[in-house]
Amino acid sequence: MSTTPPGELAVDVCGIGLIGPGLESWAAGAARLREPAGWQAAPTVVPAPMRLPATERRRAGAVVKLSIVVADEACAMAGLEPAALASVFSSSTGEPANCHVLCEALAAPERLVSPTRFTNSVHNAAGGYWHIAVQGRRPSTSIAAFDASFAAGLLEAAVQAVALQEPVLLVAADVPYPEPLHAKRPLADAFGVALVLRPGSALRLRLAEGGTPATCGHAGLDAVHDAIPAARALPLLMALARGGPAVCTMEAWGPGALLEARL
Repeated sequence: MSTTPPGELAVDVCGIGLIGPGLESWAAGAARLREPAGWQAAPTVVPAPMRLPATERRRAGAVVKLSIVVADEACAMAGLEPAALASVFSSSTGEPANCHVLCEALAAPERLVSPTRFTNSVHNAAGGYWHIAVQGRRPSTSIAAFDASFAAGLLEAAVQAVALQEPVLLVAADVPYPEPLHAKRPLADAFGVALVLRPGSALRLRLAEGGTPATCGHAGLDAVHDAIPAARALPLLMALARGGPAVCTMEAWGPGALLEARL
């Protein structure tokens, strides 16, 4: 029987969802991540999240729609009922379009803020929409850690999966800011990834010091990796597409801190 060394977390990945530049889904994108020569840059297209009623689809922001689509793909691949899963939603940007509109409203003489805009501006909006849509009553955590947001979400979801001894859904998504915020925090495009983690042994995580984050080994994918915080998941996704073994390090929080993922 395998044992987990102190300081490590061991989980399995049983479901994956993906949308990003040149990657319209995990089902279509896995082959391109296995052989990056087949990847071609293309703007991210987020399909309508059919799980949401039409009224909610109109109200929901881009990061909500992106999060729900990748979460659905991951849950379908895992063959698990979404309502039964605790969740972790991670994002560096949150809902930037609503942030922009709220800033405009607060800069206007009347300073009138739409309740719907305010509701959609909070950082847990994506998690809230998801759990309402699936009628889920399990715990949900929303995290932001700047460029390390994916690593923070991955670690939190793994901790919960091991502590609860049950599957946990991780969703990481980022979308670009409108101007003038884009000039201060430029993101090239939208990127979303979802992983269903369960207790296991295939993926081992530990915090590390020193070294450098992993790259994709492909100029185009490295550009996506560097330009969108949620796309820091790409080296791990490439390793999952190839079936390992691999060691992927990603930027964590704090100077010199890394999260090491070993398949």
